Amino acid sequence: MSALAPVERPVRLPRGRGLLAPLAPAALLGVVLLVAWQLVVIVGGVQAYLLPAPSAIARVILSDAPVLLSAARPTATAVVLAVLAGTVLGVLASVIIAMFEGLARVVLALVALAGCAPIVALAPIFNAWFGSTSIASKVAVATLSVTIPVVVGTTRGLLTVSETHREYMQSVSASRLQLLLHVRLPGALPALFDGLRVGATLAVIAVIVSEYFGGTSNALGVLIANTAAMSRFDQTWAAVFAASLLGLALYGLVAVVERLAVPWRSATLG
Repeated sequence: MSALAPVERPVRLPRGRGLLAPLAPAALLGVVLLVAWQLVVIVGGVQAYLLPAPSAIARVILSDAPVLLSAARPTATAVVLAVLAGTVLGVLASVIIAMFEGLARVVLALVALAGCAPIVALAPIFNAWFGSTSIASKVAVATLSVTIPVVVGTTRGLLTVSETHREYMQSVSASRLQLLLHVRLPGALPALFDGLRVGATLAVIAVIVSEYFGGTSNALGVLIANTAAMSRFDQTWAAVFAASLLGLALYGLVAVVERLAVPWRSATLG
């Protein structure tokens, strides 16, 4: 009797609740932190000007919802444009760097060094170059924040090719382009999304900081700066909460796209 060949289970695309599964632990942790925050303020008798309670911030969010939505619109636009631009630039740069494997480590070290530049220092410079009230300055700062982690992650993924795959592609006389398209790029997708999750979060921070140094009158960063200067800290925290929701929404979107684009990784991680 011949041995039965093992049957491989097909990778199923996540649907419904499966797409939102990675967000559940973060949402639960957020609820726990909010409850703890509320208890600390009430039990400890913390003054509102030092730390408003989440319930007070929620009331401001409900009452000032039109203002917050209006301020979030230009900020979200700048963040989305930066994520798209940073992803494209990062992937293109990674492909070019990976073509020169001998110099890749040196180039990655230089890229990581560029990532150490503080946003607080870069924001005024980019505002001076592109205009403090222009969305271009915000997009430029945030694009840099996205590009660097995408380049580092994707390049490492492109360079991580198993010898078995490399030898097979050589045995069928595959070109470097075919090796890139059929082996390297698919293998680098998990690393790309790892870098993109970090970059998406940094993009929100970069845009807010850049707006803090000058932006349109209804941007979130400007709203945070103005309300803090007038000691209206409940409104400041409401704007900060809106910015946090923007970052969480973008992070969640990247996680959902990753589960759709890299279903085999989701199946492996469970």
